Amino acid sequence: MAALSGCALLAGCSAGADEPAAEPSPTPHGYVEGAEEAAEAQWRLVIAEASTGDVYLFDPVTEEPAALARVDAPQQAASDGRFVYLTGATGTHVVDSGVWTVDHGDHVHYYKTDPSDLGELDGTGFAPVGDPAVTVMNGADGAMPLDRAALEAGEIEPTADLTAEVALPYDKRLLAVADGAVQVLGRDGTAETELAEPCAGARSPAVTSRGAVFACDDGALLITGEGELTAEKIPYPEGDGVEGGFHHRPGTPVLAARAASGGVLVLDVKARQWTALDTPEPVALAATGEDAPVLVLAQDGVLRSYDPATGGELAQTELMQISEGDTPTIQVDTARAYVNDPTGTAVHEIDYRDDLRLARTFDLDFRPDTMVETGW
Repeated sequence: MAALSGCALLAGCSAGADEPAAEPSPTPHGYVEGAEEAAEAQWRLVIAEASTGDVYLFDPVTEEPAALARVDAPQQAASDGRFVYLTGATGTHVVDSGVWTVDHGDHVHYYKTDPSDLGELDGTGFAPVGDPAVTVMNGADGAMPLDRAALEAGEIEPTADLTAEVALPYDKRLLAVADGAVQVLGRDGTAETELAEPCAGARSPAVTSRGAVFACDDGALLITGEGELTAEKIPYPEGDGVEGGFHHRPGTPVLAARAASGGVLVLDVKARQWTALDTPEPVALAATGEDAPVLVLAQDGVLRSYDPATGGELAQTELMQISEGDTPTIQVDTARAYVNDPTGTAVHEIDYRDDLRLARTFDLDFRPDTMVETGW
């Protein structure tokens, strides 16, 4: 029996002279080299302390922060879903949070790998907008597209030299605005066509499940379609406009922004409609999705939620004390919202679908001065 078993083992390891070689196993669907696929979204918070420059990766599941990088005087954090761009005193520091989601339309894949520190990028104050191929960095000096494959390999490499005030990736191309004209470009920056509807003062780029959006001086420009793109203007309420960027759960088509007149304006892309919220001047805000509340944190430390269609207040909770110089933000995923509390050296986890119930408070031994969520 021992001899037979050995023979069987040997036969299993090598094809006989007259037998065809076994076909190599096909690459599993969704396989990403060097990454582990997970069964659910891998949310992480990247948090920086201004005084020390220490940057941490915080996992809400384990409730443990891990040192990730050090940045000279971090002031702002933004993400494209996986990579985080931290504005510091001398430039922008790029870190890989090691978690992300790939949306295939009818299903999604969730991945995780080791986080890493990628180094410095010239320029500051970027608002990144990304897709699987490119992340466009929008800053004061214009738009710079970065190669996502290079970022995944640990390198920071522009893909094209754009002459544009603002741009974003959409429909496997780039939409770039220069002097009010909206150009459709190839990934390499070559011009394809110009859209009929202009966008003077273009800013606040966002990509949603129902189209791409720029804020313009006279309204939001919505761009939709596949292959042949169309653009339409959604005028602001009379006498108003938006300041700063749009704040929303990534990909969702309800966007919130600070109103030029004070308070908050909400854009429902599907309905092509703006709604004004009668709220105290916001310190932080975020729309959480279709048929879901808009969250606003005011200077009094009260977090309020609003119906995005009617503007009516739904709930409120006294959350935190806000001191001079604090820069709280509201980060939203599919189930929870996270609010950084610099004065309280904590992060608050909110169930925004349950009347702003405080689910957990994570007490930290450092100040969470800036924060952004990744894994989307």
